[in-house]
Amino acid sequence: MSSGPTQRVMIYVQHLLGVGHFRRAQQLSIALTQRKFRVDLVSGGMPVSGPGMPGVTLHQLPPTYSADASFSHLLDANGDDIDETWRDHRRQQLLELFDQLSPQVLITETFPFGRRMMRFELIPLLQRARDSRQCLQIVSSIRDILQPKTKPGRNREICDLIETRYDHVLVHGDPALARLEDSFADAHRIQHKLSYSGYICQARAKTAMESGYSGDVLVSAGGSDTGLALLEAAIAARPRTRLSHRHWRILVSPTIDEAVFQRLRRQAGLDFTVERNRDDFSSLMQQASLSISQAGYNTITDILGSRAAAVVVPFTEANEIEQLLRARRLQDRGRLVMLESDQLSATRLAGAVDTALDLDTSFVVDLDGAANSAMMIEKWLEAAAA
Repeated sequence: MSSGPTQRVMIYVQHLLGVGHFRRAQQLSIALTQRKFRVDLVSGGMPVSGPGMPGVTLHQLPPTYSADASFSHLLDANGDDIDETWRDHRRQQLLELFDQLSPQVLITETFPFGRRMMRFELIPLLQRARDSRQCLQIVSSIRDILQPKTKPGRNREICDLIETRYDHVLVHGDPALARLEDSFADAHRIQHKLSYSGYICQARAKTAMESGYSGDVLVSAGGSDTGLALLEAAIAARPRTRLSHRHWRILVSPTIDEAVFQRLRRQAGLDFTVERNRDDFSSLMQQASLSISQAGYNTITDILGSRAAAVVVPFTEANEIEQLLRARRLQDRGRLVMLESDQLSATRLAGAVDTALDLDTSFVVDLDGAANSAMMIEKWLEAAAA
């Protein structure tokens, strides 16, 4: 397909707690621009700082975020409850944006497999897209492992939406590691619409010489404030590990209060660098000897794109088990060591670090998910336009 600059893709993403969903949508956006699409990334979460995206236009909706890890209580940018007036205004703004952009492809990140609280605007958006003569493809973009649904009828509702509103479901994972049916029991109902892209990884692995290998221990806990206990345990674990002689770098979410940030710096002392999250996280991972982190999608792909040993403590608050499922699979493959959150202590973390140092870190999965996704979307659009 000779997709010129008039071929337009609109990607809707709503991050609620951390920024992982937004970062993954960013990488997909960039890959699409490399295939000559014009990309409009529509974000409904709190504004995210970072480097620009050449060729991608970012549209910020009135932001909302989750009050906690239950994802059941949404707040506006001022910390107030969102109400029907707020919803009406945002829905209208989103629909007007769709009409203005007139994309040939609409991608909804996570929905309908998640973000159900955004149905008030996404169902009308999908209907507007289906009624449009210009929009030829509607795609759901999801990560490798989902949070399993427990409420009766929820899976059926999702499948019905896929059947009636969507042309394709892009699963950003490698089926050799995890298949959709592993976390979504009704995947067989939509099998004919599923495609696996491989993992979306910000940077591919480089050799130590190419990346300026430092041998640091990299400690991180994502983009929310849920990983504070992990950071504190890592500080206490350092002198008990075989890597006590190495430099340890602690990355702290910007959502963690400044007073807590300064307390972490005092606890760590001179043997650590304690700083806020950095945009070059992937490069730091490639240079590291070992990573200590949660088990979110983006962090795991950065681990898999490196040769760093890894210890992960999956986020499991509010009965969330997506990270736990991912971590177990990789531990079973011998790629990393997992500690469950209720096992976390400085002593156990130190033991996990020493165990991880003896693992083979050459485990290979498909990390070309962004480029593969862009290629598939181009082919689908070409077939639909024929």
